[in-house]
Amino acid sequence: AGHAPLGERIQKVLADLGLGSRRQIDRWVIAGRVTIDGRKAQPGDQVTGRERVCVDGRPVKRAAGRNVVQPSFAAFYKPSGVSLTIDRDAEKPVKRALPAPPKHGRWIPLAALDTSAAGLVVLTTDGALVNRLARRGSGIDQEFAVRLLGQPGAAQVERMSEPVELDEGTVQAESVTARGGEGANVWYHIVLREAGSRELRAVLDAAGVSVSRIIRVRYGPVQLGTLRRGASRALSGAEVEALRRIPGREQSQKVSSRSPR
Repeated sequence: AGHAPLGERIQKVLADLGLGSRRQIDRWVIAGRVTIDGRKAQPGDQVTGRERVCVDGRPVKRAAGRNVVQPSFAAFYKPSGVSLTIDRDAEKPVKRALPAPPKHGRWIPLAALDTSAAGLVVLTTDGALVNRLARRGSGIDQEFAVRLLGQPGAAQVERMSEPVELDEGTVQAESVTARGGEGANVWYHIVLREAGSRELRAVLDAAGVSVSRIIRVRYGPVQLGTLRRGASRALSGAEVEALRRIPGREQSQKVSSRSPR
């Protein structure tokens, strides 16, 4: 009170500190988990850095006026069958997996994978970047290695490239490339724009193919490369800059753009 015009919204401050995405922190504020100088925060509250801010009763350390901690970035090879988050609504407990915690803040996935999918997850403590890139229209493409049970027919391969209507919009593969194999180990690489493993499964279901494994091998400018399952590495400066250069635009009505002709 009194200093609000000079402050920043509490959601932005906590996101910039890497405590979570703005959407997550919105939920924390509504649930009464965030306090400012001993009172429960409200969604529109602003802070200047002089207040005592706590999350779940624990003080949040912040430099006066501005956060000076540089955000962390990591590439993590998520194994299948584990989750990066805790799903309190899940019928059965799911093993949670994350690399070693960063020095400041907590890891936030730029685009999480569903539990059964494996592969690259880009993690950061930069909540503002997560919030920006989560919007539709950023144009981020993701590449997946998909193992099929048996060689698909020509019609099925064609259908893998066709648009599929979902509740949130239209998803369509940017490219579908055969990568060899036979029998129960036939591999394809599929690129989607602004869509993840859940949408990929919808594309494959619509094509009528049986899938035994999904591995994300690229997220935008970041490659999985030779990273081993369950291992992580810090992103290079060039990778971080490439992520920051991705434009965050307003939401569009479609999940992905058309495949190039």
